[in-house]
Amino acid sequence: MSRRTLRLVLKFGSGILSNPQGNTLDRRQFDRLGREVAALMRAGHECLIVSSGAVAAGMAALGLRERPSGLPARQACAAVGQSQLMHRYATVFGRHKLTVAQLLLTHSDLDSRVRHDNAGNTLERLFARRVVPIINENDSVAVEELNFGDNDRLSAEVAMLVGADELIILTSVDGLLDADGKVVPVVKDVASVSTLVRSDVGRVSTGGMVTKLQAARLAVAAGIPVRIASGRRPGQLAAIVAGKAVGTHFPAKKRR
Repeated sequence: MSRRTLRLVLKFGSGILSNPQGNTLDRRQFDRLGREVAALMRAGHECLIVSSGAVAAGMAALGLRERPSGLPARQACAAVGQSQLMHRYATVFGRHKLTVAQLLLTHSDLDSRVRHDNAGNTLERLFARRVVPIINENDSVAVEELNFGDNDRLSAEVAMLVGADELIILTSVDGLLDADGKVVPVVKDVASVSTLVRSDVGRVSTGGMVTKLQAARLAVAAGIPVRIASGRRPGQLAAIVAGKAVGTHFPAKKRR
């Protein structure tokens, strides 16, 4: 990838934002990811973060050790945790003299032409002012992330909304793994690797690799390349932007 200015959509899942027990946000992870994103911003790139983690943050605030099983309880956790999540982002990016903005979206927002355009216009203004948009699904009233996909599909839809140059999905594994546990470096046809994945539900994350491949399929069809890589390894974002072979790369289909 060249050194031109890039518009990047970065998806951070619950599994890389919470501690190993999954019952609170991992401050060291936020600090490191914040530094890496700030470095990209200083290099002139535009960064938008699609972030999970509200439920994990709410679990900590409410003193819960296990993810609630019922949807209303998870939505209540998200309602409590969203402010905690944004406070963490504001604190981290504030150290780098960057301002954050919060947008809570649902899939119906992006399906509505008026709300789709309004969201796009807002994001363009934020990019122009070098603000870091933090997008999460509105979990208190929507159920897609909580039940199906840890914001994976939302990240692809947002990447399409803003015309991103790349969608980078950071997760708790090094990329798509083959039957021997080795990273598949390039996937040109998402359908060809469907047998390699299963739907995994973690302590605070949902969907596993299945929903990440679904997101990749949407994005590449719209002409946006996708990278799935580890969010636990330092330096992954810089390496990806520098064009290094990191994680699994899904080349974009040519736009018509």
